[in-house]
Amino acid sequence: MFQLDFGDHRPIYEQIKEKLKFLIIGGALKDGDKIPSVRELAVSMTINPNTVQRAYKELENEGYIYSQQARGYFVSPRSVAQNQDSSELLEKFTDAAKELFYQGKSREELICIIDSIYKGGKTGGND
Repeated sequence: MFQLDFGDHRPIYEQIKEKLKFLIIGGALKDGDKIPSVRELAVSMTINPNTVQRAYKELENEGYIYSQQARGYFVSPRSVAQNQDSSELLEKFTDAAKELFYQGKSREELICIIDSIYKGGKTGGND
């Protein structure tokens, strides 16, 4: 599914969370897709199940996944994630846009990147 970097300074649960978010946002995992159980992922990555559980709980709290008793974890529909508080993300986005502007990116370049995301789910401006 993905690889962890044990040399990374970030905790393993944060890496799992980031990589699953990337797969969901990028469309590799779609609404309703089942993700590996806590035990399956822990065994396949040779890590503690509590680490996986923490990542899953945070993803669930953020609206990216949901659990069903005795069935496992699934990718949430976008509408669920859209109802989550996005103020922190908007603040990061604003800071990133300001920094890009400071580095000389034009308004048109930034708008083009945003347009490409809305049109095709692309995440970069060099496509």
